[in-house]
Amino acid sequence: MLRLFLKEHAAFIVFQIVLVAFIMMLYWLDGFRNVDTAIYSFVISSVLVLTFLAARFVKRYQYYQRILAKPQSMEHALQREGKSPEQIQNEIYLQELYRLYQHEVQSLYATQNRHLQFMNQWVHQMKTPLSVMHLLLQEEQELDKSSVREEMDRLKTGLDTVLMNARLDTFEQDMQIEQVALRSLVSEVATENKRLFISKRVYPEISIGEEHIVATDQKWMKFIIGQFLTNAVKYTFESNKKVFITAECANGNTLLTIRDEGVGIPASDLPRITKAFFTGENGRKTGESTGMGLYLANEVCRKLGHELSISSVQGEGTTISVLFFNQDFATQEENDDNSENRRSDKSIRGKSDAPGSQPVELHSGKR
Repeated sequence: MLRLFLKEHAAFIVFQIVLVAFIMMLYWLDGFRNVDTAIYSFVISSVLVLTFLAARFVKRYQYYQRILAKPQSMEHALQREGKSPEQIQNEIYLQELYRLYQHEVQSLYATQNRHLQFMNQWVHQMKTPLSVMHLLLQEEQELDKSSVREEMDRLKTGLDTVLMNARLDTFEQDMQIEQVALRSLVSEVATENKRLFISKRVYPEISIGEEHIVATDQKWMKFIIGQFLTNAVKYTFESNKKVFITAECANGNTLLTIRDEGVGIPASDLPRITKAFFTGENGRKTGESTGMGLYLANEVCRKLGHELSISSVQGEGTTISVLFFNQDFATQEENDDNSENRRSDKSIRGKSDAPGSQPVELHSGKR
């Protein structure tokens, strides 16, 4: 402890010795050569410096004792034993670092716990389709291919969900924003889930114009829309129902809406349906819900800058909306470009059709 104190104040001690020696030299050169007075001045200066260092050592004793001791826990950094302004500020700084550390640790722990819980739940649920396929293979009669396809679709959906959950932590590295046509995207997802629609006798009705172009990540949006459509069909227990998919533009924003005619969500479950692992009343009825679909959809929408909203009336259906902000500028620019191209074509045709004019030949750069 004393060695640490001396190392910390070594520069101050050397400075005091040099200062006293410099003052003595000035007096000596000025003609004042009383040796007794010089020794007395040196002794007094040394006593004052030693007294100052001793008082400072006593004041910082507990501080040195704490930083030299081996800490038993992270809470050791929260002890307040500083006396000087520097020590007090240093303790405040360490406390802020400790809070940041605790926040990061809790975040990592929550992420790890979420992954572990989801994997355990997912593995348990994937046993069901595997068991069904195993039983189908053991039957002596001809294999029911439709049942096998249905179980394979369930396996594929579960695998896609777990892959998206794993990629969520590295979302920024796996994101590519581009202009996407909503109608073609929704139609592609609906086609991929056509067997699910047919088996449940629930049919999609798409009312989206070709002009609806949004800036988003196509792969992630396919996953999100697939989750919405799967939930819409899964929680529609009556046959010959429809899932209405529409899009509209307002104030420069594009709103994608998916509305089903299913059982709806109880009002008590609505505030929590985007929480991880929350299955709710409907999920407990079916026994197939992981509680991660809407959570992942909400997280992806938040990271992409889209706004997800869910409304439902129990017994009537559920409406899920995704709001894409500031999307009309791309469509407007494309319309402007198309109009300019049309005007150019008209001017070219007008010149070529004019009397006495020569025909205009357009060459592509390839021969």
